[in-house]
Amino acid sequence: MRIFAVRGRRLTVADPGVSEPEPTVERSGLPHRFEAVGEALTSGSDVIGVCAVAGQELARDGASVEETLAGLRDTWRCLTGADPSYDVVTALLTAWSETTLGYLNQLSCEDPLTGLSSQAHLRSRLSELYRLGGGTDAGIGGFALVVFEMPSGDDPSDEPDDHFTRAMRLARSGELARTAFARDETVARLGLHRVAILTRRDGHLGRRVRVLRTLLDGAEPDAPVRVWIEGLPGTDVVAGMLLDELARG
Repeated sequence: MRIFAVRGRRLTVADPGVSEPEPTVERSGLPHRFEAVGEALTSGSDVIGVCAVAGQELARDGASVEETLAGLRDTWRCLTGADPSYDVVTALLTAWSETTLGYLNQLSCEDPLTGLSSQAHLRSRLSELYRLGGGTDAGIGGFALVVFEMPSGDDPSDEPDDHFTRAMRLARSGELARTAFARDETVARLGLHRVAILTRRDGHLGRRVRVLRTLLDGAEPDAPVRVWIEGLPGTDVVAGMLLDELARG
């Protein structure tokens, strides 16, 4: 069973009298997407890396975890007569799960760890504003991004593998942001240490930013939190580039 619909896949009807090519599984004797794995296995190449690539491709195809594991098992039994090793299974499933999770996160309006809006949702909100009238006071010119960056240093969340602690820290800060920006603003996670708020650029913006800075400094007394206002660019494409740059920072 497929776990999500595959985009871009097209069904074709064969022309009468023209024979269709045999499916890949019949031509190579191996399941689809495992041809390269079979080549690496028989040639003694880096089979771990090839399995990781296969896992990514199968996730993009929409293959379920059962289909993915069955393909790996059939490939190994066909070529070696044995089951695949633990390292091989781990490489395949790690790549499959990370690719699938990335796909689902892009569809989600909410970051699963912090409860804040996802970057993808913020991006779609910006696109809506540009479509409705970018460059006018009622459109892009009337909005801005308020961005804050959590300080780095000796906090446990700075450990590269401590995703949970870092997420909880951002979640607490996001709740403070919603206190200062309590209307219909979008409060979204950007990268590992930043949060962005899409808000109206009006006469109250400066005061609300000061309130936010005070709240964040109270929550992080050992190091000041950097807070600033980002103006929105003139086009939707450049706005997407701006979000990507802020998320990498």
